[in-house]
Amino acid sequence: MHELKYLQGYPSHLTDQISTLIRNDKLKAYLLNKYPEAHQVQSEKSLYDFVMALKNQYLRKSAPISKVAYDSKIHVVNHALGLHSFVSRVHGNKVKAKNEIRVSTLFKQAPEPMLRMIVVHELAHIREKEHNKAFYQLCCHMEPHYHQLEFDTRLLLTQMDQDGSIYSTADS
Repeated sequence: MHELKYLQGYPSHLTDQISTLIRNDKLKAYLLNKYPEAHQVQSEKSLYDFVMALKNQYLRKSAPISKVAYDSKIHVVNHALGLHSFVSRVHGNKVKAKNEIRVSTLFKQAPEPMLRMIVVHELAHIREKEHNKAFYQLCCHMEPHYHQLEFDTRLLLTQMDQDGSIYSTADS
């Protein structure tokens, strides 16, 4: 049986279903049926525009974001798919704050809803620093299917551990 490291903590009835999909080599087909294509947000500029559109829609009055980037140094092994950093610096009698959002380069080959889920998660950290009830309520406000997308992202990561991206020229 394959180790389901991204699905630890989920109920056994779910992990048993996923194990069956993996054993029958059907997880990739399941994901491709649900998410037939990868997003087109490939450049840093397009990622910035993508993030800012969501921020402007849901968090207009929040602190500005100074940088958005794909980051190849973010690894799932470190339990991170994206990072939000907040730095405050004192310049004379003024405090200057910088918010940055970084998304793992793994998500350059992901479906758009999963990229959106990662971005929503990082945007929610602008208002809520901790993973508490208010944080997840904000995530669900910005993306109503947040929890399902988080689960599906874990399935995608499980599949990627099996054979890389779900989107390849050899897909049938």
